[in-house]
Amino acid sequence: MISIIIPTLNEENYLLFLLESIKKQDFTEYEVIIADGGSQDKTIEIAKNYGCKIIRGGLPAKGRNEGAKVARGELLFFIDADSILPLNFFSELIKEFKKGKLDLASFQVYPDGNIIDKILYIIYNFFAWATQKFLPHATQTILIKKEIHRKIAGFDEEITIGEDHAYARVGSRHGKFGFLLKVPPILTSTRRFDHEGRFKTYLIFLLTGIHMLFWGKFKSGIFKYHNSRKKTSKL
Repeated sequence: MISIIIPTLNEENYLLFLLESIKKQDFTEYEVIIADGGSQDKTIEIAKNYGCKIIRGGLPAKGRNEGAKVARGELLFFIDADSILPLNFFSELIKEFKKGKLDLASFQVYPDGNIIDKILYIIYNFFAWATQKFLPHATQTILIKKEIHRKIAGFDEEITIGEDHAYARVGSRHGKFGFLLKVPPILTSTRRFDHEGRFKTYLIFLLTGIHMLFWGKFKSGIFKYHNSRKKTSKL
């Protein structure tokens, strides 16, 4: 069984589309855990309508960790609420995961934004694939064996940005990591770019990557996690 863990906070404009894409999968051995950080909109109502297990969460790292604590599956799949899975995603994912004899993996993400976003994401996906053996990258979506998650004590909740990349790198020391380029890409929202500005956001990502490469985990409060979930539009 796969435990799909989704941290949420006011995700009524997005969660429905993700849950519907999960429902349409040809893979049925899963549970969906919503780790909610205190939504004031219809997020919980939507989750209940889809039969999700709902627990108290927090910002992404805490929400993922809380979800993992109650997960029944031996495989944990972390994904953000503003994503949509392509058809046959899980069947292809499990096939490639087993084929590579992996313990944790990440995958391609594809934005719903403009041509510049799409080009930059293509570059990111290729870079993540090319560096997977020595510099693991994982953004928004990760599949991991529960035993590995426990060994590394989950996500580091003190990291202010890039906690998913740090998680993959720590996890790769305890198991085999792979960036699965053959798995269909996941559609993701560009709401953060729309809310905070593309130049600023991409610059933050670049500086964070450089910091993690040379100085390790980013725990400074300079680049705080901003909640852009209250003013959103559909994918």
